[in-house]
Amino acid sequence: MNEPMIYPGSSSFFPGQTPFGTYDTDYTFNQDAPKVALWCARRLGFPIQNVELIDDNFYACFEEATSEYSAQVNQFNIRNNLGSMLGSPTGTNLSNKNVQGNFLPYVVTLSDSYGTLAGVGGNTDIKKGSIDLVSGQQEYDLDTLFADVSESSKRIDVTRVFYEATPAINRFFDPYSVSGQGTLNLIDEFGFGSFSPAAQFILMPVFEDLLRIQAIEFNDQFRKSAHSFNIVNNKLQIFPIPTSNQKLYFEYMVKDEFVQNSTTVTADVISDYSDIKYDFIPYLKINDVGKQWIRKYTLALAKELLGAIREKYSTVPIPGSEISLDGAALRSEAQTEKDFLIEQLRENLEEVSRKMQFENKNTEAQQTQEMLSKVPLSIYIG
Repeated sequence: MNEPMIYPGSSSFFPGQTPFGTYDTDYTFNQDAPKVALWCARRLGFPIQNVELIDDNFYACFEEATSEYSAQVNQFNIRNNLGSMLGSPTGTNLSNKNVQGNFLPYVVTLSDSYGTLAGVGGNTDIKKGSIDLVSGQQEYDLDTLFADVSESSKRIDVTRVFYEATPAINRFFDPYSVSGQGTLNLIDEFGFGSFSPAAQFILMPVFEDLLRIQAIEFNDQFRKSAHSFNIVNNKLQIFPIPTSNQKLYFEYMVKDEFVQNSTTVTADVISDYSDIKYDFIPYLKINDVGKQWIRKYTLALAKELLGAIREKYSTVPIPGSEISLDGAALRSEAQTEKDFLIEQLRENLEEVSRKMQFENKNTEAQQTQEMLSKVPLSIYIG
C-alpha cells in the first residue's frame, strides 16, 4: 500500500499550483497562499499530528474559498442592483464598483403604454380619421368603413370620438342682437373680438354666466336627445340618429403598433440574473474582514478534504492492533463550519442591503425627530 503523503510545509507559491489559476497573477494572493496553507496545517495538528495533504491541496482550498467569498458577495450585489441595471450594456464589469440608481427609468418605460391609453403621452402614434354619417343611419362598422381602407385591415382601437352637442357658451351670446345693453365690449375684453362684430355687452358677475350655461345644458339634457355614442368591437352607435349627412371625426391607434411599441427587445444589454457582469473580485481588493472569512473557509475545506482522505483508510493496522481514523468526524465538522460561515456572510450582506439601509435611515430620522422634540424651545422676548 502506498504511503499517504504528509504535509511537508510550504515556503512559496508558484503560478500553476491552483486548479483554475484565477488568482495566480494576484501578488497578494501569491504572498498569502503559503501563509494560509501553513496556518491551516497547524490548525489541523501539524507537525505534532500527521496531515495527509500537500501544499497544492491547501492552495486549491484557498482558491475555492476566495472564489466562494466573491460569488456570495456578487450574488448579493446582483440581487441588490439588478433593477437599477436592467437595459445597461453587458460589457462593463461591476465588481468593486458603486452602483447608484433606481427603478424609475424602468417604471417610466413600462408606463408609456398606460400613457397611450390615458391620452397623456406614450410611445404609440394617435392618428386621426373620419367617416361619413348618413341621415337616418345609427350604426357604423369602423373596420369596414375605415380600417380595411386606411390601415390595411389592421385592427384599430378608437381613443376619442368627436361627436358632441354644440357647447353652451356658443349659445350664450348673440353678437347680432346687442340686447340694448351696450356699455362694455365684452367680446373684446375676453379676446374674442375677431370672432364677432363690434357688439357691446354689460360685464355681469361670473355666477350669472354659470347659471345661464347651466340652464342651457340642463335644457339640452332633459328636453333633447343627448349627443353620445357607444363602441363595441369597432361597431359605432350614434345618439341621436343623424338627421343629415355629415363628417364624424375620431382618433385611433393601430393595435399591432401598440403591442409592438409596448414590447421592447434589446440585444447586448442586461436582462436578467445570468448576464449582469460581476467577475471574481481580485483578492488584493478584498479587505481584512473578507480575508479572515476566506481563511476560515479554507480551513473548513481543508478539513473536509482531510476527512475524506482519512475516511478512505478508516483503520490503520499496527503491530498487535489497529488505529481508527477520524475521517467521518472531520467531514461532519467541516460541513457544519462551512454552513455557519455562509449563513454568517449572507446575514452580514443582508444587513447592508438597500432595503435595510432605507429602514435604518428611516428609524434614525424618527429617533432624531423624537429627541429634537424634547429640546426646550427658547422664549422670544421682543
